Amino acid sequence: MAGELLQATGGRMEKLKQQLRQVSETHTSSSFTSSSSTKLRKISQGSSKTMEEHSGVQRKTSAVVESFSQVQKSPQIPEGESVPDFEEKLRPITAQEGDNAVFKAKVTGNPPPSVRWERASGLPLSEATKSFYDNINNQLILKIKNLAMEDADVYKCIAYNQHGEATYSVSLFVTENLALDLKKKLKKRSTEKRREERKPPTEEEMLKILAGADKKDYERICAEYGFTDFRGILKKLKEMKKKVEVEMVRVLKPLEDITAKADTNVVFDTILELKDPNIRMHWFLGTELLRIQYSLGKYEVKQMGTKHMLCISSVGLSDMGTYTLQVGDKRLSARLNVIDEPLKFLCDFKPKKVTERQTAVFEIRLSKKTDAPLIWKVNGKEVKRDEKFNISLSEDGLTYTLKIKDVKVSDTGDYTISTGDLTATVPLFIERIPIKFISHLKNVRVQERGKAHLECEMSSKDVHIRWLKDGCDITASLRYIFMREGKKAEVIIEDCELTDEGEYSVVCTQDNDEHKYVTAANLIVDERFATVKSGMSDTQCPTGSAAELCVVLDDEKVEGVWLKDGVEISELSGVQVFKQGALHKLIFSGVADAHEGKYTFRAKGAESEAVLTIADPPEIESSVLDLLGAQPVTVKAGQSATIKIPFKGKPLPKVTWYKDGVEVAEDERTKVERAADSTTLVLSRCVREDSGAVMLRLKSDCGTAVATLQLNVIDHPKPPQGKAEFLELSGRCIKMKWKAPRDNGGKQVTKFVIERRTAGKKSWSRVGEVESSTTIFSDDKVDEGQAYQYRIRAVNAEGMSEPLETEEVRAGEPIEPPGPASQPQVSNVTKSTMTVSWMPPAQDGGAPILGYILERRKRSSNMWLQVNKELLPETKLMVDGLVDGMEYEFRVTSVNRAGAGSPSAISNAILAKDPIRAPGLVRNLCVSDSTNSSISLRWTAPEQGDEPSGYILEVCSEDAKEWIKTTKIPITGTAFTVGGLQERMRYHFRIRAVNEGGVGETSELMEGVMAIPPPVAPRFDLQGKLQNQIVVRAGTALHLHLSFTASPPPLVTWLKDGIVTAGREIITKSNNHSQFLISSCQRSDSGVYRINLNNDYGEAHYNVNVRVTDFPRPPKNLRLEEEVPGTVTLQWDHTPDLADEDGGAHYVILKRDTSTSSWFTVAERVFSSKYTVTGLLPGRRYYFRVIAQNSIGDSEPLDSKEPLIIAKEKECFSGLQLKKYISPSRQVKPTFLLPLKDHAVFRGHDCTMSCAYQGMPTPQACWYKGDSNISDSPRFWHSTANGVCTLVIPTCGAKDGGEYTLVLENPLGMAKCSCNLVIFDKDDKVLLDSLANQANKEKLIL
Repeated sequence: MAGELLQATGGRMEKLKQQLRQVSETHTSSSFTSSSSTKLRKISQGSSKTMEEHSGVQRKTSAVVESFSQVQKSPQIPEGESVPDFEEKLRPITAQEGDNAVFKAKVTGNPPPSVRWERASGLPLSEATKSFYDNINNQLILKIKNLAMEDADVYKCIAYNQHGEATYSVSLFVTENLALDLKKKLKKRSTEKRREERKPPTEEEMLKILAGADKKDYERICAEYGFTDFRGILKKLKEMKKKVEVEMVRVLKPLEDITAKADTNVVFDTILELKDPNIRMHWFLGTELLRIQYSLGKYEVKQMGTKHMLCISSVGLSDMGTYTLQVGDKRLSARLNVIDEPLKFLCDFKPKKVTERQTAVFEIRLSKKTDAPLIWKVNGKEVKRDEKFNISLSEDGLTYTLKIKDVKVSDTGDYTISTGDLTATVPLFIERIPIKFISHLKNVRVQERGKAHLECEMSSKDVHIRWLKDGCDITASLRYIFMREGKKAEVIIEDCELTDEGEYSVVCTQDNDEHKYVTAANLIVDERFATVKSGMSDTQCPTGSAAELCVVLDDEKVEGVWLKDGVEISELSGVQVFKQGALHKLIFSGVADAHEGKYTFRAKGAESEAVLTIADPPEIESSVLDLLGAQPVTVKAGQSATIKIPFKGKPLPKVTWYKDGVEVAEDERTKVERAADSTTLVLSRCVREDSGAVMLRLKSDCGTAVATLQLNVIDHPKPPQGKAEFLELSGRCIKMKWKAPRDNGGKQVTKFVIERRTAGKKSWSRVGEVESSTTIFSDDKVDEGQAYQYRIRAVNAEGMSEPLETEEVRAGEPIEPPGPASQPQVSNVTKSTMTVSWMPPAQDGGAPILGYILERRKRSSNMWLQVNKELLPETKLMVDGLVDGMEYEFRVTSVNRAGAGSPSAISNAILAKDPIRAPGLVRNLCVSDSTNSSISLRWTAPEQGDEPSGYILEVCSEDAKEWIKTTKIPITGTAFTVGGLQERMRYHFRIRAVNEGGVGETSELMEGVMAIPPPVAPRFDLQGKLQNQIVVRAGTALHLHLSFTASPPPLVTWLKDGIVTAGREIITKSNNHSQFLISSCQRSDSGVYRINLNNDYGEAHYNVNVRVTDFPRPPKNLRLEEEVPGTVTLQWDHTPDLADEDGGAHYVILKRDTSTSSWFTVAERVFSSKYTVTGLLPGRRYYFRVIAQNSIGDSEPLDSKEPLIIAKEKECFSGLQLKKYISPSRQVKPTFLLPLKDHAVFRGHDCTMSCAYQGMPTPQACWYKGDSNISDSPRFWHSTANGVCTLVIPTCGAKDGGEYTLVLENPLGMAKCSCNLVIFDKDDKVLLDSLANQANKEKLIL
């Protein structure tokens, strides 16, 4: 019965395993986890769950899952901080139901990350699950006690901080424990029986219950079921199991204990005789069931007949334990003991030295394989595999190799190898490559204020550089501009001064290298002198105005100093010193008295002087002018008149006084006084005739000022004017009339005094006086028929005038009505008033006119109306009450004592309306513009008179006599253009303003105007100005466009190098621009292009320097010669474009080892046609390449046709008996291994001389031409390196021929070597033949 129970249980487990295998194969899938910021680190098996029901039992299984993901949240992570990561990763766990499971992990990250645990299914962690942190081992631990099938799941450990999070997921697989499952069933069944008040089981039933339980639980199970015969049931149970075992399993060979070394393969075998060949077998390690199918080849179960084997590969300490085979109820056990030899390194750790740029290789061999990872660290930092570091493992898993490619100084340090507790350290030292100067500093000569440029090129760019001047460090000086680009180092000195002259050197050092590498050169600064190109001229300017003094030198780099009256200008208010290029200015913002003086500009070799004076126009203050114009200067006759007028002006103006428009001449009575700021006119003993308009005129070169005043000399009045007129001569009265005096003496006439004497008598008697307002007197105290004579005197405040005597008249003549008065004249016409005046009648009828009667009538009317009600005593009357727009006529009738006379003639008809005044003189007539056929004029409206309604403009040509109106109707504006004129004809113009009041006065231009545009000298438009230097690539278009201004249009001429162009160009011309175009330019088009502009008023030109360039043509005829072991001298023919290039054409030398396809640059910026390549390895085969290079690009390469094999050193035969080698002293006197050879060079070609030497210490090389030392001459270039001395003479001329000597000297001695250089032309055939013969016989290089 127990056997049947075990057999049923085994069959059920077999089916369960088959189903699990099918489910796993069907549902296993791959999961791929990624994030936006990190790549997937590992692809792992995904999880799946299967559910199986068998005999009422539910089970959960999980496939093995192990995955990792990392997400970065911060776009930038500060230095020293990081995203969380797992240093020790979780491992999947498989455990039986009821056991404990423990997950362990170690997390890194900064800031320290927080951690949480989750289940992938989303279910909460069970109550038996506990998470904590192990402070001793620095591990995160998740412990699950008393596992249940429901605990099987994928568990996630999530570490996170502010920069991101990392998630590691592993699976927990819970296997079914059949005994525990049976206990659960029994417990459930016993519980139910207790509820149902069950009876104790029978002996047969109890045997079935105990058959599947452990021995330790027998007593407890019997007690739960109430079975009391415990000993009896145990005895029967043992007997039953023995019978079953005999029947089911028979052990022919048990398992045996095995002792094995680590990393070896082990096989447990047993021989069983099975009654049921399908009986289920289980292998256990301890209590843990071995999952053979999921062990990834670790465990393998084999069967050969009745022999059953368990194969374990690569056993380790973790595999040590008791292995049990359970077949039915039979359990076979054996122990596996693993002998683990200590892990150790099988190699010596010596410091490793590697040359810079080589590959460093570390090889570590372990005594055995290990699962612990081997970690390489340098200076405490772990080494990760990348392009620089290559970490590899040998096939046997014992040799670890670390390769460090292209080692640098930064790779120096201690390299630590650690695996588990085993650690070793190997120091790595980097031997530096000595620094070489590819190009040394060269001597430079510049002018003062010029720009100096020193540069050199090293063999490496990872060097430290210090610049010295005369031995002093200048690296930190702001005076210099230091530049560093790759291997090149340069210093730029702007605006060189004489103090910048000296020796400049570059000191190069590098890390881990105590040597200093130095190259030096001299800078020579020549003193700069200049001449005055455009000097200053004397200047006059008003006070407060801006002014400037300018000097133009022929050198913009020369500085100068300004002096005033011999003293240098340091601080002078309102003065600014300005310099732009060669232009030097002294700018005055506002000229004052302190600025007057003699100014001098001094520079090296140049001086210019000028005088600045103030020129203010004469000025009289407005208050003085107002005072003089407000009231006249009054003085009494006989006294002196002093008129003083202050003024301002520089220089002192010419003073002229005028009296009534006539210049005042000095005499005994007239004096003119002059001072610096005033002038005085003194008139002594003034007389009445001195009265009048006095004008002062101040005139200088800067302007004119005028002051006018009225001088009034007070005196007694002049006698009344003319002849006295007798208005009435009757027996009762004599009435007379006179005219007021012409001059009242400067004072108002107060009265007239009339005196009389009887004819024949001498005495005068005063008969009366009248006021000054009347000039009529009636003497009624007369005797009729008596003759009288009268005299009249005018009286003012100063006295009485001389008398006006009348003729003798008689009282009592006959009286008649007066004759007709004159025709009335009308004036001062308005719309309501008119002033009518007339003359008295010629015949008064013998009696005085008593008055006048004025009459008016409308035109075409016969009715006269009397205007006055009483007689009019005057001959003038203003008539009012008129009707606007009506025409009126007037007449006058004279009346005396005899009555009214006859009417006067009728006046002209006058229209009653307000008067319109004719306009005044047109002002400011001038020419505003002119062309070949028109002249434009403008003017200003007159100030006097009423506003004009138009203007009449007249023109008269130079050869005409009549004036012609330019328009039929008056011009309404103040500007007009007269067209239709003859070109270059001179015309005169005059203009008058016109309105209803009449035509104003004529204003005429002072000079005639010619019909031509305003003359303008040619000048270029700066906005469209071309650059002075233009570089054009061959094959492209050359386009020169210049705009200009000129009148008349200039003659445009294009020249190339001083010759008028007449080739492939297209020239376009107009009045204001010109264009020069070559559609496809060639190298021959290079040159200086000039455009000339010329007209009657001047000329101008502009130069453009055009350089046409292209890729250089390749050099030719490359020749190789190995003159010195380990070096190769390359010679070639120059590219034809080298002499034509202004863009720095040079050569680049490259070499290639036949074992590689890459070309390496040997030298750059080579200007000669010869170069010696050093540093070649013996036994190697090399190709060489020469490329011409300019600013446009590279030429086609010139390659050596065959590779050159560098000769190896001769091998020694081992069979020979050689003398023991004794190392010679390192002190060697200079000697020549390969002397100089004579050279013959075409004129204009480069010459390169070289020789090989030996000597220790390295000798000093000095080159001579004849007896002259040329080592420091900038004309030559020389170098000494690696036992080779080279001298390059660029572009040889006739003067370069002669003997050249090289002197080598060190403390042990001196060596000399000479050669001759012959310069010849291609036409020297005789010399060429002799040189060719000599070259064949002797050592002569052509």
